[in-house]
Amino acid sequence: MSTHQPKAARGGALRAPLFFTIIALLIAIEGMTRGWNGALGILNMGLISAVIALGLNLQWGYAGLFNSGVVGFVALGGLAPVLVAMPPTPGAFAGGGWGILIALCIAVATVVAAVWLNHNLKGKARAVAIIVTLIAGFFLYRAVFDPAVAVIEKINPSAQGNLGGLGLPTLIAWPVGAVLAAGAAWVVGKTALGLRSDYLAIATLGIGEIIVAVLRNEEWLARGVLNVNGIPRPWPVPYEIDLQANADFIARAAGMGLDPVTASTITVKLLWTALFALVLIGLLLLAQLALKSPWGRMMRAIRDNEIAAAAMGKNVTRRHLQIFVLGAAVMGLGGAMMISLDGQMTPSGYNPLRYTFLIWVMVIVGGSGNNWGSVLGGLLIWYLWIKAEVWGPTLMGLITAHLSDGAVKQHLVDSAAHMRLIVMGLVLLLVLRFSPRGLLPER
Repeated sequence: MSTHQPKAARGGALRAPLFFTIIALLIAIEGMTRGWNGALGILNMGLISAVIALGLNLQWGYAGLFNSGVVGFVALGGLAPVLVAMPPTPGAFAGGGWGILIALCIAVATVVAAVWLNHNLKGKARAVAIIVTLIAGFFLYRAVFDPAVAVIEKINPSAQGNLGGLGLPTLIAWPVGAVLAAGAAWVVGKTALGLRSDYLAIATLGIGEIIVAVLRNEEWLARGVLNVNGIPRPWPVPYEIDLQANADFIARAAGMGLDPVTASTITVKLLWTALFALVLIGLLLLAQLALKSPWGRMMRAIRDNEIAAAAMGKNVTRRHLQIFVLGAAVMGLGGAMMISLDGQMTPSGYNPLRYTFLIWVMVIVGGSGNNWGSVLGGLLIWYLWIKAEVWGPTLMGLITAHLSDGAVKQHLVDSAAHMRLIVMGLVLLLVLRFSPRGLLPER
């Protein structure tokens, strides 16, 4: 029997090392030409994007669940460092925190009562009872909630005006972000996963926009559009100013021919890279083990033919809910990592183009159903997303160099700002044309 592999199989095995080598070369070229500060910045956000893309791949690649509200789960994850790592606002919880908790309990009790009435009454009595319960619960909720919020938002509104956090280490906030996103996914999944797939897309789109709208408008929670600044960094990432004040570090930097500012910036970004890479490798290992397990084979069987899987006794809706919650948890983890890197919470910055469409492009280009493909897509697409902003004006300048000044030339020059979208669309079209299953297809 011949032990030689077919050429196609050998070529397929080399695709992943080849593409990841290209990514490494692109980052290295960026570092040598533009500076390692910018190159490591691209790499760090690429690693976070790969984590979020991995979460989407769990939902779409494993189970075929179309999530059009990625931005909402990422935003919920980003809320965790604010609630966990920031110091508490003095007097906020005592002044209005208990009122908010009581109001939330009233809201939950109202919903539970409405569900109970729906199951235990019939006819017109049921409709009347549910309407009365919901209206009464709403007014009671607002009567408790509004005064509590007013007290909190009056506390040092220029710098605080919110509840603050628990003052715990930032690393604890990362799994908390995953739990917050998973909880929202469970609510959406219990509502929509038993229906047609298009209802899930509509539900996730709506919940994503609702979450972002709440974060933008509820100042007591995360200061809304006023933003939360100064989110503590996780261990072991220090602040550049602390390194620059360290005599031993300055001496080591001088020995390498670096000034303290450059050396501190690169050191901090390298530590971020190591931390993010560690998280990504752990998630990738778990995802690969799950994919190759009986559970992973069952999920793909359900994805390929739900009717046949159901006929074999599999609870399709329950399994869909399970994978949907797991994928959202990974997205929430990525959102918490991103806020920790930025050091600030800016709810107005969450938009579907960046946090839903771009993540989908990463999964599609990398290869849906392939965990390595999601990582590749996250790194490659983020690199192109950043560089397109630089390439756009240069390319448009070359195109319009022979044109005389006028409305046409000015219009083309102004259009350079949209080069990112053009590049993303072009990459997506080329990949779908020449490699429809992605750069690293599912085996």
